[in-house]
Amino acid sequence: MDKVDVKFGEWIEEGFNLYKENFGILVLVSLIAVIVSAITVGALAGPMAAGVLLIVFQLQDRKEPKPEVGTLLKGFDFFLNSFLFFVVWGIAIFLVSLVLGLVPCIGQVASLFVIFVAHALLMFGMFLIVDRNMEFWPASVESFNMVKRNFWPFLGFSIVSNLIGSIGAVACGIGVVFTLPIQVCILMVAYREIFDGNAVEPLDS
Repeated sequence: MDKVDVKFGEWIEEGFNLYKENFGILVLVSLIAVIVSAITVGALAGPMAAGVLLIVFQLQDRKEPKPEVGTLLKGFDFFLNSFLFFVVWGIAIFLVSLVLGLVPCIGQVASLFVIFVAHALLMFGMFLIVDRNMEFWPASVESFNMVKRNFWPFLGFSIVSNLIGSIGAVACGIGVVFTLPIQVCILMVAYREIFDGNAVEPLDS
């Protein structure tokens, strides 16, 4: 299986440009998504994320008319699979990291590494659910198969994008509504380049 080039600088730059061009709506829908996810204790995090992705897809494709805040609600069209994606993988990652964290000395380091690896392998899953209306498991496998083509560079890219997206959390969590959409835009640029143009091979049977 051929490796996929990971274009750190190019994807990050294009992602920042997409964010800057659409700063207002991206921050607003991110604020709404974060609030709704928080007050529902994460139950609606999946469809809220799907709604944000729908908006970013339309912005990336420069569709007219431009998406409105109400487009966020269309994320509920993907309710089941987005919900399962967040819940199933969230619980799995939590349990594995919890068990590893019990191991003396290296447990916490191993736990952190597993979290980063899982995020890298699954980082395109939600994009596939929204863009191609895939079910959560095939979307997860598709993301896994793509990332493993060039795992270590993708892992580095995932870590960098996650750090960018979580920087806002230092400001009592409020700043995340400003930085999280930057991460989404960066991943969107990467997703479009990697998965468009029949770049994806069939799933392993």
